[in-house]
Amino acid sequence: MQSMTVKEIVEAVHGIWWNPVEEIAPVCCISTDSRKIESGCLFLPLVGEKFDGHDYIDTALNAGAAGCLCSKLPENIRADKFYIKVSDTRLALKDLATVYRDRFHIPFVQITGSVGKTTTKEMVASVLGAKLQVWKTPENFNNDIGTPLTLLGLSEKHEAAVIETGMNHFGEIEYLGEMVKPDIAVISNVGDAHIEFLGSREGILQAKCEIFKNLKPNGVAILNGDDALLNTVKIPVKTIRCGKSEHCQVRILDVTDHGVNGITCTIQSEKETFELVVPAPGEHMAYAAAIAVAVGEELGLNRDQIVQGVAAYEPSGSRMRVVRLADQRIVLDDCYNANPQSVTAALEVLAKTECERRVAVLGDMGELGELTNQAHYNVGTLAAMLGIDMVIAIGSKAAKIADGTEMGGGQVLHFATKEEALETVKRELTPGTIMLVKASHSMHFGELVDELRL
Repeated sequence: MQSMTVKEIVEAVHGIWWNPVEEIAPVCCISTDSRKIESGCLFLPLVGEKFDGHDYIDTALNAGAAGCLCSKLPENIRADKFYIKVSDTRLALKDLATVYRDRFHIPFVQITGSVGKTTTKEMVASVLGAKLQVWKTPENFNNDIGTPLTLLGLSEKHEAAVIETGMNHFGEIEYLGEMVKPDIAVISNVGDAHIEFLGSREGILQAKCEIFKNLKPNGVAILNGDDALLNTVKIPVKTIRCGKSEHCQVRILDVTDHGVNGITCTIQSEKETFELVVPAPGEHMAYAAAIAVAVGEELGLNRDQIVQGVAAYEPSGSRMRVVRLADQRIVLDDCYNANPQSVTAALEVLAKTECERRVAVLGDMGELGELTNQAHYNVGTLAAMLGIDMVIAIGSKAAKIADGTEMGGGQVLHFATKEEALETVKRELTPGTIMLVKASHSMHFGELVDELRL
């Protein structure tokens, strides 16, 4: 973060400097966690349903914070620290990030989508990184707190920013876009994730399309051209569609699946033909690569740089991470999150991988509303149809996965909790087995992966 004076912060957040003094050093970092304080930082206390960061102001100041924002002042005001009073610290964080973002005259790429937005973000950042110094959303910092903190991490060395934005309610993408103000807006697809809150896929489309409300007038929209709902989108800016369909400006011509070793694909834009090696499993990776090609060309990268950037891609966290163990055992760690589309893609990767035995450990998928039972049942029937040797279903909703697998003629075991399933999961990872581990983040299946690696 570039330094900001206290006066600049006060102006940005429309606050009141409660105890102004003449000499205060500029702030070079911000923390919302009193346990992670750097000397001279600004502490910003957030308020949630079960916590109030204001209770930790003194702790943060004692740990070395130079001052704080606050919507309510502590009883004791220290003369050696600054206090900026605001009406709402969450909104103040947004205001601060918005003003700070405007310091940077670099291309901003904002990415959203129901499935694969993090994968797309990582792929785009990898491609742009072949030429530019890129700042990207770390981990899953894609919400109303993570996005402003990401923007506040920009520095003078950065030449492009790739910002992932998530949502589960109307208005969230617009809220985040007011900070990002993208030059390029990307929607990877429209699926069923968060349909519980948005009512229908059409509602999800509407929420995703909020990304265009803050797109620069001369900006570019890049969309999945094989998504039926996205193909209904018509906006008054340059639009590039990526996919296998003939109407796409960036076309996926062929894909060769090499199982856990990744894919190779041919992608053709209106300028070039790219023979790409993607070092991550799943044919769906071709879409992330095609979108990255489109972004790369828009920002002036040449063919060799784009090819190099795709080849340098690395999965983020538990997103189809290949964990190789002894005795030719492999764990496909894809347990960061799950919805019907991503589980389908993961099962197809498992089914196409050459090995002695295939096991799928599948857990609950959240926020599917009325689709919950049918979606889980369909996942089970798909696993059976693909010939997965064993399905281990875990969770109350996953009972329907077990039903679907059994009805499809597949072999399945069901457990209420991952603790109950652990010993069976370990036992089923026999020599020569590839095991997919996938569920919604709330299931914490990363703990299963950790156990399997021991």
